Formats: sequence, structure tokens, C-alpha cells
Amino acid sequence: MCRAVYPGSFDPITNGHLDIIRRGCTLFDHITIGVLSNEQKSPLFTVAERIEMIRQVTEPLAEAAGTRIEAESFDGLLVDFAKRKRANCIVRGLRAVSDYEYELQMAQMNRHMQPDIETVFLMSADTYSFVSSRLIKEIFFLGRSVGQFVPPIVEARLQAKARQRQSAPERA
Repeated sequence: MCRAVYPGSFDPITNGHLDIIRRGCTLFDHITIGVLSNEQKSPLFTVAERIEMIRQVTEPLAEAAGTRIEAESFDGLLVDFAKRKRANCIVRGLRAVSDYEYELQMAQMNRHMQPDIETVFLMSADTYSFVSSRLIKEIFFLGRSVGQFVPPIVEARLQAKARQRQSAPERA
């Protein structure tokens, strides 16, 4: 069985992430989406919210592809998480050449620490090569629609977060 881990913050999950997952389903029998629990980055969504959104949007992909997809949080070293999940691959998406240097360095370090786990790079589809969770949040909170970049469930969650922010009392 070919098992992969696809790590990231997924704050929030985008159509670009889903494209990588969909394509990963053609390569792997089991994909664990590893949601990085890193509160130092001040995420918009909690880990539980991100996992819930991921499960909702990947369920149809899993059914269509016949691939088992799960989402789980992790902290610490990615290779340790991958080992716990019995994964033999780490999937990383590359949007641009600028991603490659960092990702190559990480892949080489991971291989040094855990030689039996391979890293597989999947190039983003042209449609999503400029999409990032950070940009999605910025565009959304500046008043523009992000519906073409995220699943409807995610857009609804962003709208709910915006309403929460508007109704939250101002801090002096």
C-alpha cells in the first residue's frame, strides 16, 4: 500500500490544495492531510475548524477516487508524523520556482533524518499557481470575493469569521 502525508497549515484549504490532493489520489492508496498545529503563526481558523473543513471538502474526492483520505493535526517534525502514519511518501505542492529551493532543502533534510520516506513534488495547476491561504484571507478581508479560489464551504466559513469579527467588541 502506498501511503502519503500531505502537510500544511491549510488556513484555509484552497482549490489549489484540493488540486494537489485530487492528483495525489491517482498516486496513493491513502493520504493523510497533516494539519500543522503552529499557533505562533496566529491562524484564522483553529486546528479543529481546519480539519473539519478538510474532511468536508475531501469526502467527495475520496469517494470518487477510491482513496482513503484523512485529516489529522500534528506538531513537531514532519518525518516523525509521517513515520507514525506509516507513510512512505511526503507530498509537497510547488506553485513557483521560488518554492523549489525551500522545499528541496526540506526534502533533503527529511531524507537525511528518515531515508525510507520519499518526497514527491507535484506542480500546481496553472489555475492555482498564484493562490495561497495567506492571499485568500487578505483578499477576502479587504472585501473581494474568493469563491473561485476556495470551495463554497470555506467561503461560508470565511464569511462567518468576518461576522464574528464585526460583532466582537472593540478593545481599547
